Amino acid sequence: MKMAKVVCVLYDDPVDGYPSDYARDGLPKLDSYPGGQTLPTPKAIDFEPGVLLGSVSGELGLRPYLESAGHSLVVTSDKDGPDSVFERELGDAEIVISQPFWPAYLTKERIAKANQLKLAITAGIGSDHVDLQAAMDRGITVAEVTYCNSISVSEHVVMMILALVRNYIPSYQWVINGGWNIADCVARSYDVEGMQIGTVGAGRIGSAVLRRLRPFDVTLHYTDRHRLPEAVEKDLGVTFHPDAASMVGICDVVTINAPLHPETENLFDEAMIARMKRGAYLVNTARGKICNRDAVARALESGQLAGYAGDVWFPQPAPKDHPWRSMPHHGMTPHISGSSLSAQARYAAGTREILECWFEGRPIREEYLIVDGGKLAGAGAHSYSAGDATSGSEEAARFKAKA
Repeated sequence: MKMAKVVCVLYDDPVDGYPSDYARDGLPKLDSYPGGQTLPTPKAIDFEPGVLLGSVSGELGLRPYLESAGHSLVVTSDKDGPDSVFERELGDAEIVISQPFWPAYLTKERIAKANQLKLAITAGIGSDHVDLQAAMDRGITVAEVTYCNSISVSEHVVMMILALVRNYIPSYQWVINGGWNIADCVARSYDVEGMQIGTVGAGRIGSAVLRRLRPFDVTLHYTDRHRLPEAVEKDLGVTFHPDAASMVGICDVVTINAPLHPETENLFDEAMIARMKRGAYLVNTARGKICNRDAVARALESGQLAGYAGDVWFPQPAPKDHPWRSMPHHGMTPHISGSSLSAQARYAAGTREILECWFEGRPIREEYLIVDGGKLAGAGAHSYSAGDATSGSEEAARFKAKA
């Protein structure tokens, strides 16, 4: 078997160093995802589920496996700009592994320099940090660990909806500041009960969000280019709308759970946000580029939006002067919704499963494929459109420059 160079881009370790112990001992055991898809099935893993795998020192638990087979592994967090470790190591890499939370942007220009690149793996879900069109043109396989953190993200969505509507974050801050300012806390606090809530996208994440919201006694709506079966709509008690423009005007809360591709890029621009109810809430854990950065900030300033929350930005990491850091009434976090320790165990195992298939010449699971054989495939054919959504990613280097 030919030995391969694998370049893996992961986020930095905690500021106080890689953990020596953890808040909990182990993880609950899951046998399958909702709907029956099995969890990743590598032949073995070289890590303890529940440890920090997604940072540089965690290495996704891959080094023993790769080096025992004679492959080389380069792990770095330095990914942006022409002088980055990623850029330097890319030239002779056969495989690149990256997470959506700290994406190694594989632009057309970088793919052109990567003469040996054959496989790009997303340790997680969402492969828009790869120029999919360029990957198709070059015959590069793109794969991700479908479903590994879908439930993780859906839980985060529900948390953020409640945090915005109940005005949780400012109320918590009053406690931190030593206050007891009840009127300040409740002056922007409402009940979710009775609200109209809609999701843009009703795939694995969007459907899981709907299921988790239904017990709150809300009215549910969705739009998706693939309509749910009638029985599922009835089970969820959800109303279908043909597009986002026809749905958002009736919703008190809109949550975005769709992949980023040319058809969804900048979908929530000034005009779409203007269609929303005054004082609606917008939650985006999908991809930052689906929402227009400046339009969101202006809508919060004007009161057209009562709140915006999410954990996705563009580019990632976001520059220090990104307006979403300082706009009013926001609930932004770094991109963490799909990188809980629970999710990391699944996407690390799924990454190893993909690698085992690749090196052993076995087919990669159809549901893991995004691009294969020069075309969209598997989950990619269902969820994406051809094209590129990486333009502007060079702005991520500004975070590095000011760090």
